[in-house]
Amino acid sequence: MQIAHLGARGILFLALGVFALGYVAVLIGGLRRPSKADENAGPRAGMPALLATGFVTNFFDTLGIGSFATTTTLFRQWKLVRDEYIPGTLNVGHTLPTIVQAYIYTSIVPVDSRTLILMILAAVLGAWLGAGVVAGWPRRRVQIGMGVVLPILAVAMLLSSSQLGSLPGGGTLLGLTGTRLAVAVTTNFVLGALMTIGLGLYAPCMILVSLAGMNPTTAFPIMMGSCAFLMPIASSRFVRARCFDRRATVGLFVGGIPAVLIAAFIVKQLSLGTVRWLVVVVVLYTAANLLLTAYRERAGAPVSAGPGPEIAA
Repeated sequence: MQIAHLGARGILFLALGVFALGYVAVLIGGLRRPSKADENAGPRAGMPALLATGFVTNFFDTLGIGSFATTTTLFRQWKLVRDEYIPGTLNVGHTLPTIVQAYIYTSIVPVDSRTLILMILAAVLGAWLGAGVVAGWPRRRVQIGMGVVLPILAVAMLLSSSQLGSLPGGGTLLGLTGTRLAVAVTTNFVLGALMTIGLGLYAPCMILVSLAGMNPTTAFPIMMGSCAFLMPIASSRFVRARCFDRRATVGLFVGGIPAVLIAAFIVKQLSLGTVRWLVVVVVLYTAANLLLTAYRERAGAPVSAGPGPEIAA
């Protein structure tokens, strides 16, 4: 079949496949050589704990909770990954499960192709620029950056909760034009850049499309599509800089891909109100802990920087 006959959505799928194959090649190369996390490694977390983290976080990500905040919390609670390598590990490890999500939701949820493609391109550009900066950040700057960003994500999750009624219900539009489209594209550029330091895209994207008058369900293909294209770009830069944890990365994508398929095709919907509130509380706790750790390390207090004892299977 000629490319001209595929249509915009078909070309998007084809491009995503090319991105996925290219990323797999980069990932394999990155996993075959030691990362900076390996050079600073202490006792290592057990692989079952890392696989469970990948499964749980991607399961709820597929249902709309998001994976970055929950993964960050688990990494820090169980001392699975050092703070300075969390942003890279989030991006590198969650890329393949996100690509699977993108294929699923872009296929089944209707959205205007031009709006979808422009917002994806903006997010990719933002992530490419953002990853180049974040990959070179020292430990304390990562702690402060994530400590500031996580509360923003918590507020966004609350605003996107239908239980609060704080967010306009959106409209029926499946696409945008004119000023609305320009604002949405610009905002997605900023969100793409923020993805590289741990701000998940789902809740902010849900708010964005609702405020723009679009059907809130369009957030799924826009968010998943944006992440599926931007994360290989951002992750490749983290891989080249060796700023990620190899073992945790394997745990995230090996545990995550089956979780995506189960959530999308078997579970499909859960009553997630209580889970969302629980995640918000935990995210705020994690943000406070990150900022407190950065303050203590700045003051010279004895704070353990390395991973804790091995977690038994």
